[in-house]
Amino acid sequence: MPTDTDIESLIGDLHFDRPPEELCIVVAMSGGVDSSLVAALLKDRGYNVIGITLQLYDHGEAVHRKGACCAGQDIHDARNIAHQLDIPHYVLDYENRFRDSVMDEFVASYLAGETPIPCVTCNQSVKFHDLVETAKKLGADALATGHYVQNRPGPSGWELLSAVDSERDQSYFLFTTQRDLLPFLRFPLGGITKSRVRELARHYDLPVAEKSDSQDICFVPNGRYADVIEKLHPGAASPGTILHEDGRVMGRHDGIINFTVGQRRGLGLATGERLFVTRIDAEKNQVIVGPRESLLTHKISLRDVNWLGELPLFGNAAGTSYDIYAKVRSTQSPISANLCSIEHKVHVLLNNGEYGVSPGQACVFYDKPDSGARVLGGGWIVRPELEYPFPSALTENEIPAN
Repeated sequence: MPTDTDIESLIGDLHFDRPPEELCIVVAMSGGVDSSLVAALLKDRGYNVIGITLQLYDHGEAVHRKGACCAGQDIHDARNIAHQLDIPHYVLDYENRFRDSVMDEFVASYLAGETPIPCVTCNQSVKFHDLVETAKKLGADALATGHYVQNRPGPSGWELLSAVDSERDQSYFLFTTQRDLLPFLRFPLGGITKSRVRELARHYDLPVAEKSDSQDICFVPNGRYADVIEKLHPGAASPGTILHEDGRVMGRHDGIINFTVGQRRGLGLATGERLFVTRIDAEKNQVIVGPRESLLTHKISLRDVNWLGELPLFGNAAGTSYDIYAKVRSTQSPISANLCSIEHKVHVLLNNGEYGVSPGQACVFYDKPDSGARVLGGGWIVRPELEYPFPSALTENEIPAN
């Protein structure tokens, strides 16, 4: 087994003021390799570890489905790992809470013509709220997870940073983490690569060492979002019209929940034109399409901004402006931008523009584009301001039935 020094070099300084044997850490155990290794490393280091697994939705439907998490086989795996490590383990039924705060919001967002990120909502409202409260009730000194992100004390308080392994970095999904929670959270894998994690899991003889990572959204089997939305909200897929941004009627659609901004495939249009979804008008039940250049965005308006920088977000009546790097989707690298705030409204100006920015997604702020960048905060995209204005929408009596 690795020595204490080896483990310290792996998980870094966890910034406690007492020795491990005097501390209790709750580990959020999803049943995957990442959180299982966190529990093993902390146990080996001498911490008093308690494992908690959340049952978030009907595990009966997900026992044998690959890519699921927080249900079925994953709960079984987490329980077995806890037994192997000889640590207490609890399974908490959060199904109702998860449905109310995550799944219902997911449906509402799609019905509003947005493209939501339920994993962010889950982290904000369940894992880093309810689970933190549970950990504190158990007398824990910290909550540790297997997320690939880092946090540490800085000159003006605790800071959140992206992971060393940029391909696995999950800081985009944690931008809503409140500043006052950061001192209670620990992310031991933030400085480790995924390949090293699997190597260590094999070293500890963890049976989940080769287990596949979770894919897509946990409660959406096979990525079929529309099926889940229709199940949770019958009648959500209401047919409507597909319009070209120049006002032409291009065809019909089977429900706006089947579309997202930037989409090109699956439009059902045989026009010979290379068209993309450029906007979704939920109020009129219309999908607007146009050429790719119409997707170019330079300005984004945000709501519900979580600010983690030490300088004030709203400095004075004239507004504030900060040079930042922004990420408008989880799969991209941060790009050069400017953050502007005035009268409690926040906008981000993308210096070189970006294509396919979608309402409902997140815009996350960083201080640099590299791995280990500090997360300065983020917000939800309300509606990007595109380069090409849309014509006036057709009224209902101008829309043909077919």
